[in-house]
Amino acid sequence: MVLGKVKSLTISFDCLSDSNIPVYSSGDTVSGRISLEVTGEIRVKSLKIHARGRAKVRWTESRNAGSNTAYTQNYTEEVEYFNHKDVLVGHERDDDNSEEGLHTIHSGRHEYAFSFELPQIPLATSFEGRHGSVRYWVKAELHRPWLLPVKLKKEFTVFEHIDINTPLLLSPQAGTKEKTLCCWLCTSGPISLSAKIERKGYTPGESIQIFAEIENCSSRMVVPKATIYQTQAFYAKGKMKEVKQLVANLRGESLSSGKTETWNGKQLKIPPVSPSILDCSIIRVEYSLMVYVDIPGAMDLFLNLPLVIGTIPLHPFGSRTSSVSSQCSMNMNWLGLTLPERLEAPPSYAQVVTEENIQSGLAHVAAFDDFQRALQGPLFAYIQEFRFLPPPLYSEIDPNPDQPFHEIPSCPS
Repeated sequence: MVLGKVKSLTISFDCLSDSNIPVYSSGDTVSGRISLEVTGEIRVKSLKIHARGRAKVRWTESRNAGSNTAYTQNYTEEVEYFNHKDVLVGHERDDDNSEEGLHTIHSGRHEYAFSFELPQIPLATSFEGRHGSVRYWVKAELHRPWLLPVKLKKEFTVFEHIDINTPLLLSPQAGTKEKTLCCWLCTSGPISLSAKIERKGYTPGESIQIFAEIENCSSRMVVPKATIYQTQAFYAKGKMKEVKQLVANLRGESLSSGKTETWNGKQLKIPPVSPSILDCSIIRVEYSLMVYVDIPGAMDLFLNLPLVIGTIPLHPFGSRTSSVSSQCSMNMNWLGLTLPERLEAPPSYAQVVTEENIQSGLAHVAAFDDFQRALQGPLFAYIQEFRFLPPPLYSEIDPNPDQPFHEIPSCPS
């Protein structure tokens, strides 16, 4: 920008990841430089920085107050995590235009260092959602007498780390459901679904191994599928606004009457998504794996298995993952069958995230090396990429409400 003798005003951070994105966590020191280039001597009242971090939600709803009256209700809420101000040049007060106490800056390029500490309290991970956001930034302000101030704001990224190497996030998730189809006075056999995954916590780029058994004792052709959903929840004035969107899916083989399909570790890759946000009072970001049976002409049979998307990946030296996988296969007595994957969007969503199959049998140590490198930079860039993707289509109503739980009977002979 060119504003008279002020040729440029820029902000740069000292802490950069491999992708040149400034990334911090709670308790870290944020430092950098304000660069000011002028083409001639100027006199300034002050050069300040204002650093701030906050979560904010906002949405509107239309209300009817009578037959001919309507109004719009605004819902807003804000949580401030920190608010830091510092004067780099000059003095605090700049609301007058007197010539006293002015600081002279000569022609050329000048740099002014700044530094401040992020609070030790848990900070919400940087996030951009449909009805709210979590943002952190530094703003520089140059004040001169009789002139409008020159301002510049630059954001930085904060991650509240989630370590998936905890007993809660390493525990298997499983469920079983069934559904019986009726047509007038005729009742067909049940459709049953059992599904299990080896743990609850994952990081972006990993693949979820799905162990499932689908048994079709009905007279219809059905299709087993699996999807990962992100649910964004926004809270303001005692109200909640929810946005649910598809981030990845896969499809199994069509099943005719009397047939059974087994998924022995069918893989669904997690694309670049924001980590779960679980500790913010006004914004929550949660994930779930839905394994379901698409039934033409009837409501789908589905299982919801909760997920937590973290930032610290699975440690390879424990035998937890392999033992859980073995236990899954042994306890549920599934066949060692790997089926080809073909992606297809659910009928109520137009946008599909497609991914290539990942070959099974990757060494844990190799995976760990990849994740360690990711933590030093690419993982942040990988997740950061999600923040700037155009939002996919969303639904604010779950099209598949929970079905009652039943034990799964075997097909009649």
